[in-house]
Amino acid sequence: MPENNSILEKLDGLESRYEEVSTLITDPSVIADQERYVKLTREYKDLGDIMDARKRYIMCINSIKEAKDILANENDPEMKEMAREELAAAEEMQPKIEEEIKIALVPKDPEDAKNVQMEIRAGTGGDEAALFAGDLFQMYKKFCDSNGWNLSITSVSEGAVGGFKEIDFAISGDNVYGTLKYESGVHRVQRVPATETQGRMHTSAATVAVLPEADRFEVNINEGDIKWDTFRSSGAGGQNVNKVESGVRLRYPWKNPNTGETEEILIECTETRDQPKNKERALSRLRTFIYDREHQKYIDDIANRRKTLVSTGDRSAKIRTYNFPQGRVTDHRIGYTTHDLQGFLGGNIQDMIDALIVAENAERMKENEL
Repeated sequence: MPENNSILEKLDGLESRYEEVSTLITDPSVIADQERYVKLTREYKDLGDIMDARKRYIMCINSIKEAKDILANENDPEMKEMAREELAAAEEMQPKIEEEIKIALVPKDPEDAKNVQMEIRAGTGGDEAALFAGDLFQMYKKFCDSNGWNLSITSVSEGAVGGFKEIDFAISGDNVYGTLKYESGVHRVQRVPATETQGRMHTSAATVAVLPEADRFEVNINEGDIKWDTFRSSGAGGQNVNKVESGVRLRYPWKNPNTGETEEILIECTETRDQPKNKERALSRLRTFIYDREHQKYIDDIANRRKTLVSTGDRSAKIRTYNFPQGRVTDHRIGYTTHDLQGFLGGNIQDMIDALIVAENAERMKENEL
């Protein structure tokens, strides 16, 4: 079975690395180096999943071998019947475990485990685009709720008749960027707007950007260069309204590594009535903004290397159409269509994301000749 042997050979090479990493993550000098420790613990978890699959794969191959031995050498009809059943089950299981292992062996995007900062901007279509941006936000919010992820809004500009001209929010949880990175791009909606009296169908658009959140140690910010202002945050009314200067604004001179020129970054945060929390969130957005700008080249390099339509990181690419008269959602990158438009906008987007992940994994497996 050359196929089995080649898979097992690949896995045998990883076994010693797994043991090495499991020793390293208990080393005090590694634990003290936070960046290295975080990378190694992620590697340990990924290798652990592969080792678990390896164990199941070896058991599966052994079951096939034992069942074939019994069928060839045993006379007892009952034993032979049991062996036949075991052989059928193991032979059905083998290609599934092989596929699981092949996907696990594709080098992971190191960003996948990160939390994200997301932005939704109303595009062409005026008030209707803002309403659609609101629909998209609600869709992602429900999806986050179903995954047990935490979503917090960092800044918002509401539309004149509802929805949002723009909304920025942070999402934290397990493997958030790896799941949501496929959402970056232009989302189009085709429907008769509530604002339309003649009953004509309009096409509007909103742009979604998904940025991996920068870890503290990945971006160097000289906090002494930050100029802070505070201002009164207009809240939802009540006792506190306009009495406390809880809103914060930071200005930071940043040297663009691509152009060599210094630009001023301006960030406001009015999310909570607690000024220190707003400062912390503004700093987090500053780190992510700089990280995103400095890593755009990295994202472009990946896009060029992969030559894949699935996650190029190109925010101007039209990726999806939500067609209300036909009750369908179509993803143009992989030609995937669902006719459960309401369910999709209700947060049931996992099947679409799974199809995108499968398409990208197929391309990456081809690249890695697995």
